[in-house]
Amino acid sequence: MPIGIDDVRAFIQQLPDAAAIAQVQEAAARRLGELDKAAHDDITAGRRARINDSLRPAFLRRLTGTVQERNRANTRAGFLLDEDSTRLLRTDPRNNRYRIPDESRRYRLPGSGIPVSCLDLIED
Repeated sequence: MPIGIDDVRAFIQQLPDAAAIAQVQEAAARRLGELDKAAHDDITAGRRARINDSLRPAFLRRLTGTVQERNRANTRAGFLLDEDSTRLLRTDPRNNRYRIPDESRRYRLPGSGIPVSCLDLIED
């Protein structure tokens, strides 16, 4: 018989001290990390993706491009905008952060990359 959330809550309520509860929190955090990693394993270099609505600044949302290399922790990835998104970002009046030369056809977003949780793959 599987353990339900009510069983988990009852177990936690019976723990004797903060140290025991902290161990449960650490186990939960580890499991969340595993689930998050598994959910984003298919976001690899060369895949086309769209920046989803969870990213800030908002003017980067819905831009499309190609996923580049992921960082060592596999939590962020470089992102090369496609031509249409480069043009949109260049002309967006809200964009006061990225200066894109007029002759640039594709623009790689600088910095440490986009969180992989903010990328949705696009099927070609």
